[in-house]
Amino acid sequence: MPALAPPDAIVFDLDGTLWDTCETCAVAWNEVLARLRIPYRPVTADDVRAVAGRPHLDAIRSAFPDLSGEQIGRLADETALADNRAIAEQGGELYPCVREQVPLLRALLPLLIVSNCQRGYIELFRDRSGLGEHFVDFECWGNTGKPKSENVRSLVGRNGLRSAWLVGDTEGDHDAARDNGLAFVYASYGFGAVPSYDLRIDSFGELAKLVTQARGGLRGT
Repeated sequence: MPALAPPDAIVFDLDGTLWDTCETCAVAWNEVLARLRIPYRPVTADDVRAVAGRPHLDAIRSAFPDLSGEQIGRLADETALADNRAIAEQGGELYPCVREQVPLLRALLPLLIVSNCQRGYIELFRDRSGLGEHFVDFECWGNTGKPKSENVRSLVGRNGLRSAWLVGDTEGDHDAARDNGLAFVYASYGFGAVPSYDLRIDSFGELAKLVTQARGGLRGT
């Protein structure tokens, strides 16, 4: 593989890359179904995980294919709010090494977040994780209504980035990186299976070594 340009920033996907809130969200979705009196089997964390990474409306549409358009709309609105309330109370599960490695990475270069989540969700991550101060910027579908590729483009433009790496776990993350000419680092421990990538990490703790190698002019492996 050709040597990658040293990164001038890292843009992180959130769910499946930095943390996992699927258990919390499954409980919230079941509560909303009950409150709206929509009969449905119990939603599991795996159900949420299967649609993670998509804009929230698309995720709900995919998770509940048998519901009417009206029900989908109500469920999407209500679960977005319920998710945020539940996560504000319970938080999510950070992947191993995220808490320790994020400050070390920030000492090397700027860190940013891009997600297809609803409005307010990234702010909850920043608060609940205690890592908010280490991320210089973020953008999401809930703020803009735009696909991840366009939100990445906004982050790149307003931060003057030239050779950022995008770290994520799904094909959507891969495509957003490619659409913006960024190197894609596949987080294989996350939710998706992505066959094509520039670099791969099997645990978050491997990322700092790759960044250090690249910034020292060494070939990625």
